[in-house]
Amino acid sequence: MNYALVTGGSRGIGRAVCVRLASQGFAILINYVSNEQKARETAELVAQAGGQAELLKFDVANAEETAAVLGGWMQAHPDDFIEVLVNNAGIRRDGLLIWTEPEDWHKVVNTTLDGFYNVTRPLLQPMLLKKRGRIINVASLSGLKGMQGQTNYSAAKGGLIAATKALAQEVGRKKVTVNAIAPGFVKTDMVDGLDEAALKKDIPLQRFGEPEEVAALIGFLASPDAAYITGECISINGGLYS
Repeated sequence: MNYALVTGGSRGIGRAVCVRLASQGFAILINYVSNEQKARETAELVAQAGGQAELLKFDVANAEETAAVLGGWMQAHPDDFIEVLVNNAGIRRDGLLIWTEPEDWHKVVNTTLDGFYNVTRPLLQPMLLKKRGRIINVASLSGLKGMQGQTNYSAAKGGLIAATKALAQEVGRKKVTVNAIAPGFVKTDMVDGLDEAALKKDIPLQRFGEPEEVAALIGFLASPDAAYITGECISINGGLYS
């Protein structure tokens, strides 16, 4: 059976991606770190979409924990294959750099960049052996443009975009594609506390995006139709920045 692993899959963009990929025929592995109730709600939505889901609890920033959970799953599923990996897990700890404490810097950077490494590396070998696979990294407008008060988040997402481009060159000959997407403002709890009414005035489409719209882009990149797209970072921001 072919699986898709979505990190940070319990809510927001991750939840919408789980449902979308289930509708495309993938069995879904929903990674979460703490909120099991939200993860179970996502699994129910996957089931309603006609798919099957399994919960995998681990902190992507914790190398030992990630290796243990993923290694255990692969050992228990020798005939199954994680064909699609969506590195979606990420957190915000906003503030001007001068006031950013070390914990807030490292937590944001480690979740995105260490998380990318910790999850992607063990899944690469099976993809390379089978000569197929999709790795899709959820970056951000902040990683392209830079955002005031998000130096830590911009650094993490910018690094993820660069890693995407480098890895794509390493694995392309084995027919594994690696792409990133860079959402702008999307209606999830990641934008809680932001002034939507004021911000959307600067967006040409005059609104925030929906998680399902981002999931549709990821669904395309995970599909056979996207087989000749790799090393790209695709913006989805309503025209705010290009």
